Amino acid sequence: MAAPPTAPRPSLIERFLSTAERVGNALPHPATLFLLAALGVVVLSEVASWFQLEVTHPATGEAVQPVSLLTIAGLHRIITSAVTNFTGFAPLGTVLVAMIGIGVAEGSGLIGTVLRLLVLSAPARLLTPIIVFAGVMSNTGGEVGYVLLVPLAALIFLAAGRHPIAGLAAAFAGVSGGYSANLLLGTLDPLIAGLTEEAARIVDPAYAVNPACNYYFLAASVFVITAAGTFVTERVVVPRLGPYAGAEAAEAIQALSADERRGLRFTLYAALGLAAVVLAGILPGAGFLREIGTGSVLHSPFLRGIVFFIFLGGTVLGIAYGVGARTIKNDADVIKGMGGALETLGVYLVLVFFAAQFVAYFNWTNLGLIFAVEGAEFLERSGLPDIPLFLSFIVLSAVINLTMGSASAKWAIMAPVFVPMLMLIGYSPEFTQLAYRIGDSVTNIISPMMSYFALIVAFMQRYDRKAGIGTVIATMLPYTVTFWLVWSLMLIGWMLLGLPVGPGAGLYLPGS
Repeated sequence: MAAPPTAPRPSLIERFLSTAERVGNALPHPATLFLLAALGVVVLSEVASWFQLEVTHPATGEAVQPVSLLTIAGLHRIITSAVTNFTGFAPLGTVLVAMIGIGVAEGSGLIGTVLRLLVLSAPARLLTPIIVFAGVMSNTGGEVGYVLLVPLAALIFLAAGRHPIAGLAAAFAGVSGGYSANLLLGTLDPLIAGLTEEAARIVDPAYAVNPACNYYFLAASVFVITAAGTFVTERVVVPRLGPYAGAEAAEAIQALSADERRGLRFTLYAALGLAAVVLAGILPGAGFLREIGTGSVLHSPFLRGIVFFIFLGGTVLGIAYGVGARTIKNDADVIKGMGGALETLGVYLVLVFFAAQFVAYFNWTNLGLIFAVEGAEFLERSGLPDIPLFLSFIVLSAVINLTMGSASAKWAIMAPVFVPMLMLIGYSPEFTQLAYRIGDSVTNIISPMMSYFALIVAFMQRYDRKAGIGTVIATMLPYTVTFWLVWSLMLIGWMLLGLPVGPGAGLYLPGS
């Protein structure tokens, strides 16, 4: 009797990813993690007080000791400040305001129509870069790229006689691997900046972080990531996949209707009008959007209030499109779009409640400052140069991303430690945030913990019924390696040239 055939031994990559998946699945929900972390800070504050730890405040020269929350006074503070911790949490208001405007643009159909137009109008030879570029730009509208552009790109490649999984991979690489790059500010920018600001205030209570603080670097990254994604698709993914031999037949992609085209015309008129108003307030020396007294653009209400302009742009352009496309018939439709965007934030609000308590406890106990000072002294003693230090930080962020998918949840934990630590040795919070965003982006496309990863597997199974997590990983891993390499080289060049990463945001703190 013949012995049953033995199953092929999983590859090293598949075993690693299976382990990462098991570890990630074993972790509690991010909101629960923050609750546990907050409780851990309370206990740790008592333990730290036993050892009478003490550091010198780098700004005031005063002695800083841990403050225990396991006291009656600490308990009272926890109880009475729970609401204000939540409502005063910097990222909360900025995300809610930005999402209201983006909700109108998405609810009216504007974002989806623009994506369809972008890929439908692409010449055959520019199909791949246009899809990668559209994926990167789709992040302005939140998560719409995952559910609309990724399956659409597969259909477009199939209709063009190419392997649909190659189109899917190109779109996924742009949407998820290029998550931090964009020419426009999106909802993630104010969210991440708010967390960075909270962390920076552990060292400097007056420090403010502009949501546009990484704009220069991330806008330039759009073209780098588009080129890199195109290269990997055409030189690695397409040859590896070969010709498509599946049973799925090409489908006709619906062209834009007359109503949709009219909506886009109305959107163009509204965009030109809005741009004219902003330019009229910024360009003249006495423009009404410049800072009063100094006439500064850097500290103008336009840059400091950029979240309002995200809200205004999404609302105005969304209404203009909706009126032209007849998807918005009255004010109730506008409010419905705004409400629809907020309806998706229920879990986020729960997460923010517990994250806000964790950050507040970390500040009250002085543990954040103590860890930052001790960590900064360790880094100074290590003598690690700028470039290896930040490349190591990018790798750390990328590895953590394999087991914890939420960009904001990871940064809420990492920022209170790394932002003050690196501030104390002279690096700006904005630059630290930038390095984190690079690391967070490059492993999104191979992280089973990324919230849309299962959806990508399902999309791929339409064209390859045997596809699974390993298939997605094997397809996307070349993008991860390439994106990490080109983004790291770009960061090294930026550091060597000493370029600012965004408006008013340099690599180092003033005076360092």
